Formats: sequence, structure tokens, C-alpha cells
Amino acid sequence: MDVGFIGLGRMGRAMAAKLIEAGHTVRVWNRSPGVAQEIVGATPVGTAAEAFAGDAAITMLSDDAALRSVIVEGGLLDGAGRPGLHLSMSTISVALAQELAAIHARAGIAYVGAPVFGRPARVWPRV
Repeated sequence: MDVGFIGLGRMGRAMAAKLIEAGHTVRVWNRSPGVAQEIVGATPVGTAAEAFAGDAAITMLSDDAALRSVIVEGGLLDGAGRPGLHLSMSTISVALAQELAAIHARAGIAYVGAPVFGRPARVWPRV
């Protein structure tokens, strides 16, 4: 599967590494330049739009403001290279999750809100 991954904090890095380990093609982008270069086996891309394409896109951003900035204000739902599925693993408010569900429905993109309630140490040591 061709997966785009946006948000490479401790948890995002661990999750992207697991996807690569499972044999997926993973394109990565992070708001802080340089972090994407650290993911062994991933393809770093220059823009969020390049990561938000393919079969699926996963976002693991810190909060409502970060997710809104990248996805909504960044116009990723309006672009031509949109994914079939957006899996948002960011811990966000119910209000934003509902807004995103409606926006994705209008754009014809499946949206799954799956916030992570865990600690990177539960995933990272096994990477």
C-alpha cells in the first residue's frame, strides 16, 4: 500500500517505521524540516500535499490548530492527488473531528478519526 504520513513526532516516527517494516511504501512530511530525513526506508517529500496522496494518508499532529493548518487551511482536500482514505490519529476535539468528517464527505474522501491515547514507548522500543 502507498501511504503518506504527516506528523513525525515521537509517536509518528514510530508508526511510520512500523508501516515500513510491514512492507508499505511510505512518504513522509513534517512541519519541521529535516525530521523526515531521519525515517529509514521512507521517502521524504517536500510538501504536505505530496504526502497527502496515494492509497491512504495518516496524520499524527499535535492538536486542533496543527491539523486544521495542514489539512484545511493547506487546501489538501481540494488538490488533485488526494488519498482514498485519511486516517487522522491526532488527538483533536470532537468539534474538529465532526467538521473534518463533513469536509471529507464533500470531497469524496473516506475519513477515519482514530486518536491515539498511548505513549511512544509502547511502540518505539520494538522498532
